[in-house]
Amino acid sequence: MAAEAKQSILARRVLWGLLLLALCLVSAFIACTLGSYPTPAGTTLRVLGSALGLTSHADLDPSVRVVIVDIRLARVCLSMLCGAALAVAGTVFQGVLRNPLADAFTLGVSGGAAFGASLAILTGAAGAAAFSGLDPSTGTLPVFALAGALAALAAVLGLGRLAGGSMGAMRRETLVLAGIVVSTFLSALISLMKSLDEESVSSIVFWIMGSFQGRGFEHVRLALPYMLLGLILILWRLRELDLLALGETQARLLGLNATRSRLWLLIGASLLSGAAVAVSGVIGFVGLVVPHLLRRVLGAGHAALVPASALLGGLLLLWSDVLARSILPGGAELPVGVVTALLGGPFFCLLLGKSTGSRS
Repeated sequence: MAAEAKQSILARRVLWGLLLLALCLVSAFIACTLGSYPTPAGTTLRVLGSALGLTSHADLDPSVRVVIVDIRLARVCLSMLCGAALAVAGTVFQGVLRNPLADAFTLGVSGGAAFGASLAILTGAAGAAAFSGLDPSTGTLPVFALAGALAALAAVLGLGRLAGGSMGAMRRETLVLAGIVVSTFLSALISLMKSLDEESVSSIVFWIMGSFQGRGFEHVRLALPYMLLGLILILWRLRELDLLALGETQARLLGLNATRSRLWLLIGASLLSGAAVAVSGVIGFVGLVVPHLLRRVLGAGHAALVPASALLGGLLLLWSDVLARSILPGGAELPVGVVTALLGGPFFCLLLGKSTGSRS
């Protein structure tokens, strides 16, 4: 009976994985056809085929190719990449801290990235890059944002060690509290920046709300190395993540150095979320909602949960971006962070209400 139950669980996980993968592929193609300038599916298929070198593109309109490949396909790739990174980071944060509300915001990583980008805008570093012929969205801003995210994580880990006692051990409770302190402090600094320089308010607010407008393949190339490094660190410690989810005492009884494993996993998740925020701005609820949805159908095992979170997170952010660039007339766009908040907030409240009702 035990063997049959394991096979049933494995079959269900494989089925869900294949379903999510198929949905991602189909959604990516459909997203390339949608926008303020819709293109027929046949034309889109020919353009994508020519971009992959599968078909000839001699008779294709160059402007259509630019719209589908350089604009839409680039945004599809970046949105799915960022959604996957945020969802995996949220899964790891929740597993490490054993906190269902854990996210990049909990540890101040998103706040650090937003502070770094705001600092670049306020000091004029982004403007100086643009004046010298560089694109600030692919150079200065992401570098400042990623540096801010890593600096925020370092501050949280430092506070966690200080509060851990004479041995400097990091406890999940102190890390959560340290993250809240750092995040609150950075939010206050961002508000101070906006009050000191009113001309930069719109740029800072637009960055904080998150958007893929104006993003391209260069942003994919910028974020991908950091995301790959973070993913490698997580996969390296993936089995230990299951042990940490059992609790500190159980993990130590099984011979795990919980402090060291937690540190590496937090660094990996922070690299993922920091790189995503660095190229897209602050986007919430993806890393919070996706793990909750998948635990209901796949269970708590991270070997299945992490790849499924990547697929569902990419799918969710892809369609959020499609809504953001299609819902308003005249080519106007909504910040994608607003769309994820509008979709994710009520949905998470519904999940929370069901969970509370099932316990009563």
